[in-house]
Amino acid sequence: MSAKIGIIGGSGLYKMDTLTDVEEVRLTTPFGDPSDAFICGKIAGVPVVFLARHGRDHHLLPTEIPFRANIYGFKSLGVEYLLSASAVGSLQEQVKPLDVVVPDQFIDRTRNRISTFFGEGIVAHIGFAEPVCPALAGVLADAIADLNLPDVTLHRQGTYVCMEGPAFSTLAESNLYRLWGGTVIGMTNLPEAKLAREAEMAYATLALVTDYDCWHPEHDSVTVEMIVDNLQRNVRNAQAILCETVKRLHANPPASKAHRALKNAILTPLDKVPAATKEKLHLLLAKYL
Repeated sequence: MSAKIGIIGGSGLYKMDTLTDVEEVRLTTPFGDPSDAFICGKIAGVPVVFLARHGRDHHLLPTEIPFRANIYGFKSLGVEYLLSASAVGSLQEQVKPLDVVVPDQFIDRTRNRISTFFGEGIVAHIGFAEPVCPALAGVLADAIADLNLPDVTLHRQGTYVCMEGPAFSTLAESNLYRLWGGTVIGMTNLPEAKLAREAEMAYATLALVTDYDCWHPEHDSVTVEMIVDNLQRNVRNAQAILCETVKRLHANPPASKAHRALKNAILTPLDKVPAATKEKLHLLLAKYL
């Protein structure tokens, strides 16, 4: 089964309740095994591929997520538009728990992750000034606005700070990220966005706020029970938002510059690339060979 729309589910979102005609597909990629089986099915009759980022039983630390295998797997299943749902903490007073942010920028604070498919005899430098596809993010944000869900306030722009984890920020780090202009903080959307760009997929993030980060003066009053309750409410909202977005993408798929991201990015003459590397990356390079 193939689909043009993919969904990555983050913490709490381990399945899509609205998927029908479900089929599990397990893949092995040149970059290892993905986080879990890909769940292929239909939402309102539209083919969709879903993957639980941390595995359905949440057994993978953010650093342990096989990002390259996950993105390669989506690509091999025909995905052109990739929606990522992520639980995040807020770095700004006006961005409250249960709010939804559609980030347009990222700050990468990860340290121990491979963030490219390239190397081993081939060099490519993708453009990443706009790390999120504006066209896809627009469809996502419009879907949120039009749904008008109770308790959901939409922020159409924002900067997602991606930290390594698994520990949360120190107070000094949290205040530094606020000074940098960070809007929300999470642990997973990079290198995901970079790899999706290299795979020429349009990518956008649905950032679901569960709590304020530790900078907030009332942080100590936040309990695990409150965060879990917010996470569950966010998941219900995410299901509705993603379903509406899928329907809109199917009805009017937007043009995306991401679909041509490698056109001028590869510096190595392809006839000089080692045969083994060319075979390994054939899925990404095929239209340029």
